[in-house]
Amino acid sequence: ARTPLIISAIPGEAQQRAVACFKWSSEIAAQFEEDTHYEYDHEKKTVELNFEGRQLARTLPKPPEMAAVGLIEIYQYVERAIKVAREFIIHRQFVIKDDEIVIVDEFTGRMAEGRKWSGGIHQAVEAKEGVKVTVETGHAARITVQDLFRRYEYLAGMTGTAWSSAGELKKIYKLHTVRVPTNRPTQRKRLPDLVFAKGEDKWLAIVREVAEMHRAGRPVLIGTRSIDKSEILSKLLEGQGIEHMVLNARHIAREAEIVAEAGQLARVTVATNMAGRGTDIKLGPGVLELGGLHVIATEMHDSARIDRQLAGRCGRQGDPGTVRQYLATDDEILSIAFGPRKAERHKRESGDADGLVSTAPRLFRSAQQKIEKRHFRGRRILLYHEKHRKKMHREMGQDPYLDMPDQ
Repeated sequence: ARTPLIISAIPGEAQQRAVACFKWSSEIAAQFEEDTHYEYDHEKKTVELNFEGRQLARTLPKPPEMAAVGLIEIYQYVERAIKVAREFIIHRQFVIKDDEIVIVDEFTGRMAEGRKWSGGIHQAVEAKEGVKVTVETGHAARITVQDLFRRYEYLAGMTGTAWSSAGELKKIYKLHTVRVPTNRPTQRKRLPDLVFAKGEDKWLAIVREVAEMHRAGRPVLIGTRSIDKSEILSKLLEGQGIEHMVLNARHIAREAEIVAEAGQLARVTVATNMAGRGTDIKLGPGVLELGGLHVIATEMHDSARIDRQLAGRCGRQGDPGTVRQYLATDDEILSIAFGPRKAERHKRESGDADGLVSTAPRLFRSAQQKIEKRHFRGRRILLYHEKHRKKMHREMGQDPYLDMPDQ
């Protein structure tokens, strides 16, 4: 909801020049160092070249296609390439399918085929990964998610995690949130969170707990933030001889089969957010008596709603179930929330004999709340700018949704 919905249009000329710029900037991005050549805002996730960085960008050799490209445009290409190199990681934000970049939705864990990042980001990612750089698209029409829904006369919805967002639903959509009691008393138990000094210790502890549950015959669902983390954990489980299934955007063809078996005796399933929403895992014979499905969260997400959706896979319809959150001081949520310098201080904490640290889970809750507030602020700012953009278009006698400026 922080990104406008855009209908794209085929652009005009200068395609070859743009492709050359994307490829060149991707090749030279690694030569630029933070603080030496550019400043990086960890909260806004923006890159800005300083004097030394601009000087380096000017002096580096360029292909002949870039002869007519202005300096400001060159700086923008370099800044974009640095941003992409830092933030856009394969098997996290995207995968490569049929030699094309396919976005992985951060909330659902599914491939969002047909979608592209705007502002040249998608082309910069293509250049970084060495696939064909597609024609950069212009905008034929645009509307924000908030504005789209507010155009409906009647609006309603249902979700198991709306209560925590009741304030935003009221402010943005003028909707009241009603809490519906569960059909049967909840028997889900939340086990104490465990915080480790190192990510390696955390992953090993997760494998030990999975092995313990596996021996007891209980099914286990392990949630990860990204495709690469799910496959790292899969290799660790393989090393211990624990049979398991992996559900992520790369194994979507077997989704129905994997979900159907996830609640069977001694079944271990490793999944991204795909298994955290809209899936009902049925318990197999004998599982109820053993304590139901055990859910392990390997990291905290930027949104508490995603964490609650994962926890909600167990203890459904009055069934028993347990949830445990594993955390480590090098989890990326701390860097996202507080920046690398403050996060680095927490990484230096030493653990006990089991690798556990005294850092209270409150630190991680605080980080999550900080990110949620930042995202909410971003949605409010987008709504504010969209309101003024529409007003300006109407004053000029234009359609605010269809009359787009030249790209």
